[in-house]
Amino acid sequence: MSANSAEPAAIVEVVLVKAGRTKIRYPAELVHDDGTRIVVRAPWAGEGVRDFGFVRFEPGDVFTESYWRDRWYSVKEVRDGKGALKGWYCDITRPAALSGAELVVEDLDLDLWRSADGSAVLRLDEDEFAASGLARTDPDAATAAVRALDSLELLAREGGFEALLV
Repeated sequence: MSANSAEPAAIVEVVLVKAGRTKIRYPAELVHDDGTRIVVRAPWAGEGVRDFGFVRFEPGDVFTESYWRDRWYSVKEVRDGKGALKGWYCDITRPAALSGAELVVEDLDLDLWRSADGSAVLRLDEDEFAASGLARTDPDAATAAVRALDSLELLAREGGFEALLV
């Protein structure tokens, strides 16, 4: 482990920031940190059920979340309370930062969903991304975000995220 890593089995607070404000924060078990990729596991942290139409996140669901210090996305494996895979929800983010017991991630609005069987690969929230003004205020970050979404979509269509998560 590097100087930036933490011991497994520790609890970290995941802090998702959007447009300069904390969107959500929740405790998660630190599963892995190799200095580049950080993996945490946490139950669904939202209030009640969130039905997106293509998937429902609900109490009992478990998210195994991979964040990178050098990549512009996170990949979250979603399983129901019985362990059945629902799919992967990916957030386009700035690279993650683990400081002490806080894992801070800045959400850049773009998302991707891949169903467990691979039949659905959906780009999400492109309208929110356009409305955010990031292309105007930070064009380099906007370019990195779109490239990250394109890369994740290609991986999702070519078979999934397993190679990323090894």
